[in-house]
Amino acid sequence: MKRRPKIGLIAGGLGAYWPQFPDLLPTLQESSRYVSERITGYDADIVDVGFISDAQEGAVAAEKLRAAGCDLIVGFLTTYLTATMLMPVAQRSGAPVLLINLQPTESMDHATFDTGQWLAYCGACPLPEMANAFTRAGVEFRSVSGYLRDERAWARIGAWIRAAGVRKVLRHGRHGLMGHLYPGMYDVSTDLAMVNAHFGGHVEVLEFDDLRVRVEEVTQSEVDARVAEASEIFEVTDSVNEEDFAWGARVSVGLDRLVADFDLDSIAYYHRGLNGEQHERLGAGMILGASLLTARGVPAAGEYELRTSLAMLIMDVLGAGGSFTEFQALDFTRGHVEMGHDGPAHLAISAKKPLLRGLGVFHGKRGWGVSVEFDVATGPVTLLGVGQTRDGRYTLVAAEGVVADGPHMKIGNTTSRVDFGRDPGEWTDDWSASGVGHHWALGTGHRLAELRAVASLLDVDLITVS
Repeated sequence: MKRRPKIGLIAGGLGAYWPQFPDLLPTLQESSRYVSERITGYDADIVDVGFISDAQEGAVAAEKLRAAGCDLIVGFLTTYLTATMLMPVAQRSGAPVLLINLQPTESMDHATFDTGQWLAYCGACPLPEMANAFTRAGVEFRSVSGYLRDERAWARIGAWIRAAGVRKVLRHGRHGLMGHLYPGMYDVSTDLAMVNAHFGGHVEVLEFDDLRVRVEEVTQSEVDARVAEASEIFEVTDSVNEEDFAWGARVSVGLDRLVADFDLDSIAYYHRGLNGEQHERLGAGMILGASLLTARGVPAAGEYELRTSLAMLIMDVLGAGGSFTEFQALDFTRGHVEMGHDGPAHLAISAKKPLLRGLGVFHGKRGWGVSVEFDVATGPVTLLGVGQTRDGRYTLVAAEGVVADGPHMKIGNTTSRVDFGRDPGEWTDDWSASGVGHHWALGTGHRLAELRAVASLLDVDLITVS
């Protein structure tokens, strides 16, 4: 079941104003209702505790929000209010805080406004006070200022709400890690305690035998149904061997059962195997099922790449897809960086109907079978990787570019050629120096604004390569 973030909303203003300016409170409450409706329009659940006018009401609202277990608290500064009215909310909830200051319109009508009308535009007034008090209390906060129907401001608010969704998925996520490290890949090795320390969630250590027993239980009718399903989703090329296709379909059904039985939100895997034995065949048969899972929002990454499967999950929650990616080559003639990977891919970012291609050998790995091939759709894209520093801290590493047209290899890989608007060699040096590792997620759209919000809520650094 999809985990929607729970957004707490509290609005407020100084109660001393209400008897002085009788029309002010109804105006502010109407603004608060609009904000509540807009937040409800996102893919999130809202806990609206209403409008507060003093510190006592703030304390009651704080307890409601604490009990609700929110993923993000939005404090709407409708006019001036004192820091003590919101401080309990920030301190008790345990959730990140976003302060929003949205005045009714772009500007006041200075010629006709009286004091009461001006006060409806005074949400900026308490923002420095809140920031100072929160900082002194050690409470992290973020802020967005604008006006009620300012779509630029709502784009920033939406980024925080989507980032809260990422944080929730990671904090409650269950991530499968099956098999063993690809020999010698130091950059891929992951301390499982650090995954929990930085992102929360749980890493379920799996054996390929956990998959084997489920694949053995798959019936022929289930295999036939999966072959038929895949034949609708993919263009099946003449290179695909029927026996290999059926095996990939069988593994796919078993993989679905594995994910369901362990309630996984992502999975990373690798097994080398030897001389065609069953575990080698299982590892080689993963690509079809892993790609179908990834397309359904359960990212699957090969080569035991747990941190990349997490990056793929982040991108998927943001609605960007997120496909398993590494460097392929540099095209200095066209100014492009060529990227892609054999193995699992996110079908949603394909330029057209993806292909199944039969391969007699998987380069650098043991086994053979069917692989997924497509060209990534042209347009803006974002790369995201999870790096790690010398002191063990995780980082998010990101870059925005544009997928351009050009020739592609037809070797059973997902491929793209990305234009970063600069010399591809120099960009590649900067990207490699970021500490990203040699795999990352590629997703559609420019997502740096959302990733800045994600990094803030996760309390990790975001390294951008431009």
